[in-house]
Amino acid sequence: MRRRIIAALVILSFVIASCNNQLVKYIPANKNATPEAKALYHKMGTLLNKGIMFGHQDTYLYGVEWKTEGISDVKQVSGDFPAVFGWELGDLELGNKASLDSVKFDEIREGIIWAHENGAINTISWHTNNPLTAGSAWDTSSDQVVKSILPNGEKNADYIDMLDKTANFLLSLSDKNGKLIPLIFRPYHEHTGNWFWWGQRLCSTDQYIALWQLTVDYFNSRGLNNLLYAYSAAGNLKTANDFMERYPGNEIVDFVGFDTYQHSIEHRDGYMDGIKNQMEIIIPIATQNNKIPILAETGFNAIPDSQWWTATLWPAIQDYPISYVLVWRNAYDCANHFYAPYPGCISADNFIEFKALDSILFLNDIQEK
Repeated sequence: MRRRIIAALVILSFVIASCNNQLVKYIPANKNATPEAKALYHKMGTLLNKGIMFGHQDTYLYGVEWKTEGISDVKQVSGDFPAVFGWELGDLELGNKASLDSVKFDEIREGIIWAHENGAINTISWHTNNPLTAGSAWDTSSDQVVKSILPNGEKNADYIDMLDKTANFLLSLSDKNGKLIPLIFRPYHEHTGNWFWWGQRLCSTDQYIALWQLTVDYFNSRGLNNLLYAYSAAGNLKTANDFMERYPGNEIVDFVGFDTYQHSIEHRDGYMDGIKNQMEIIIPIATQNNKIPILAETGFNAIPDSQWWTATLWPAIQDYPISYVLVWRNAYDCANHFYAPYPGCISADNFIEFKALDSILFLNDIQEK
């Protein structure tokens, strides 16, 4: 009962603010944001009153047992593309021609441009390789990594070079008029866990905030004022203080959210309760700080529950005014590694029911016509 009361109060406060346009102004944190970034942020803010956008990671370039461009498992099942397209830039900072998922960056560029030109929203994750050890993002063998790449650190120059390579790619993402495409950039996510080199136990609070500041300042110095920044914790928050402890600041962050996954059929109730608990933390923070809330990553690998979309995911999120929910990728080269339906999978029919919900938005629902 107490949880329902808290949830109701949270939702009520957000709805009152959202419905009162003079109280809520959806303006990016960056005062020098491009007109296109401002327009995207405003659009996403106003869409909160319409529903929750559905997103899918790497939806455009590969899926279950295929790898090409423009197909999408989601579109094959539902007849429409997601509203939000997720992309991965890990390994770009190494100067590689393909991502850590073996997708060519030239193809990612083409996909981002296509998505933008067709009215979709692009969000980028960056599983940055470890600058100190030369390991992957998941190399947690040292707690000195963040310290080493900050100013005066032994790997600061190497990290600046990584930022430079990434910035060069981001600067190549322009529309047919030569304008930089607005993007949601989500670096150093799940930092309240300890599985990435920037995790909670691997750097101090001041170091983590300084890492954000260094990264954003550098991208701003390169003219990347088209970027909107998402701050996304792991789904292990207990209190608002857990979320805000390493918050980089309102002058940097545009979106607040978290990542969480269902791990088994038996975990269903825990997964749903976890989402509700996290929402009751981030929604008031979003409201108080004029930020847009998101469920940045979620899903159930291989979706073994045929009714998962309408019986688990939808009930968990339906009462919360989030901008979008994004499920993770459908691997082309790894059996039983998928988070969205594909033709013939057991949850495909239920996904069509999910898409038909009035408050779930796909690409056709957000296109300007």
